[in-house]
Amino acid sequence: MPNNNQARKRLRQDAKRNLRNRMAKSEIKTLTKSALQAMEDGDKEKATELTRTVQVKLDRASKKSTLHANTAGRRKSQLQRRLATFLRTQ
Repeated sequence: MPNNNQARKRLRQDAKRNLRNRMAKSEIKTLTKSALQAMEDGDKEKATELTRTVQVKLDRASKKSTLHANTAGRRKSQLQRRLATFLRTQ
């Protein structure tokens, strides 16, 4: 347990940030799964729209240091490659 006021405040701040970061990561995962499902269902417009949304969320997460920049870039690249393959086969 924290022994001084600064440590108590830091604990409160860390808890808020942890929750905010977990929510952002969860949203990214959910949107990614939705985009992949749209690709499997054959819905071009929905897949393209969701992919763009995921990329924006990944950029914001990396900007706020929720995700490492390389992790965000890798995920964007993988998703974009999947989308390109999907669009070529349609």
